[in-house]
Amino acid sequence: MFKYTLFTFFKLPTVFWTGIRTTKVDDNCCEVSVRHRWINQNPFRSMFWAVQGMAAEFTTGLLIMNGIRESKANVSMLVLNNKANFSKKATGRITFSCTQGDEIKQLMNDLLKSGTPKTIWMESVGTDETGDVVSRFNFEWTLNIKK
Repeated sequence: MFKYTLFTFFKLPTVFWTGIRTTKVDDNCCEVSVRHRWINQNPFRSMFWAVQGMAAEFTTGLLIMNGIRESKANVSMLVLNNKANFSKKATGRITFSCTQGDEIKQLMNDLLKSGTPKTIWMESVGTDETGDVVSRFNFEWTLNIKK
């Protein structure tokens, strides 16, 4: 997981300084966690929605980046849309997870076969230490082969 922390330090410093850390990455799942602290809180003493959004986007983006790396293709990725739902005050350690790795593999196969841009909606769910869902983020990603 150190390589992901190093990546955020150099490429996504806001992710690093707000305390978002990768805890699990495999072929199908990506998890990151972030602890509610002074640096990432809102005036209501809970985690700022943007910090939750960064953590959630990071889980979906890492799965896509891993899929692109495995394909060895020159592919661009971009978030087109996002939606969020907040269901509980985010305090303590919040863990975000996305489990759509298999869908990314299929999308990459379709992209490489057709050569036309593809989009996918991906969901990341944030849960607190008791297992309660605090937020859900959905991101619409577009992937395209670079020419």
